[in-house]
Amino acid sequence: MQKIDRYVMGTYKRSQVMFLRGRGCTLFDDQGNEYLDLLAGIAVCNLGHAHPAVTKAVCDQALSLTHVSNLFYTEPQAVVAELLVENSFADQVFFCNSGAEANEGALKLARLWGKEKLNGAFGVISMERSFHGRTFAALSATGQEMIQKGYDPLAPVFSHVPFGDFEVLQKQWDENTCAVMMEPVQGEGGVVPAEKEYLEKVRKLCDEKGALLIFDEVQTGLGRTGKLFAYEHFGITPDIMTLAKALANGLPAGAVLAKKEAADLFGPGTHGTTFGAGPIVMAAAREVMQVLTEPGFMDDVAQRSAYFKQKLEQIAAKLPEKVLEVRGLGFLLGLKLSGPGAPLVKEFLEKGFVVNCTQGDILRFVPPLIITREQIDAFSEVLLQTLIGWDSGQVEK
Repeated sequence: MQKIDRYVMGTYKRSQVMFLRGRGCTLFDDQGNEYLDLLAGIAVCNLGHAHPAVTKAVCDQALSLTHVSNLFYTEPQAVVAELLVENSFADQVFFCNSGAEANEGALKLARLWGKEKLNGAFGVISMERSFHGRTFAALSATGQEMIQKGYDPLAPVFSHVPFGDFEVLQKQWDENTCAVMMEPVQGEGGVVPAEKEYLEKVRKLCDEKGALLIFDEVQTGLGRTGKLFAYEHFGITPDIMTLAKALANGLPAGAVLAKKEAADLFGPGTHGTTFGAGPIVMAAAREVMQVLTEPGFMDDVAQRSAYFKQKLEQIAAKLPEKVLEVRGLGFLLGLKLSGPGAPLVKEFLEKGFVVNCTQGDILRFVPPLIITREQIDAFSEVLLQTLIGWDSGQVEK
């Protein structure tokens, strides 16, 4: 810990725990303590830690081919591309290394779309309280001033509107608008799902104007919401979707998926990546996609996540003065509290549970998709007892 504090730039306020290994939904620290992981690296390890198939695939691939340039063909990339396209709305995919990179790629496609299809339009409407990454365009698209602070002037092509308010979005639209970008469920923004009617209206408006609809599914994609992709809940499809986080279950992977008319705007030299679609990462992603698309897997995730949400709703009903709302879809769940959540995060860690707080008063639960009902029961009992003893006026020390 001291070496990290000494030699690593201080961009994180870390908890005083050193994790050494993980297995399934359990983490183990350097003191021999066990923790039930309800964070999954913030929606990354969807198949849990040290998943046998992923681990074997990574080790086997490392023994045969680690890296070649994307100037050449590799077999793992082909398999993952096919799995993503055949199980989504998209026609083609571009691979990269992270969610921010994926969103940058989507925004570059939107810029090309505006030039080719909309007389040079370049404006993008994104949402207040959104989060799209920390690279410059992605940061500019993000609708949270506390994250943008100190980096102004930001890219001026973005405008931000309240999430879910179609009338304001309509009024914001002008002849320079080429795309709308949003998360179907805002994660960092407080675990807030979009309304189906709202997304239908936005889809229709984009169609009428000839603009692109971009869904950032970096956090919501790959089974997190109880379906393979969150857009499936709403009966519409975007033109472009970005993925990352869980794509390779902990290895750095991102993807931009697009319909043909948008995908065709990327030609040789228009975009690129050194490490994107590397064989080892794609070997992991292949196993992730094969597990997620197994018959019955997502149905089971949907059932267990509904069970978890029911448990949270029961707790909220018992403590209405402390739990104001239960939010979310699938295993992207949040409790809106009547006070700051940071002290609770610390208390849960001391009790052997890894959770997260966002927006100051939202406890966020994004466990591995393989969490069992028994593990949900164990945490729910501790959650209830902890909230009973919680002073909602307490602040973090």
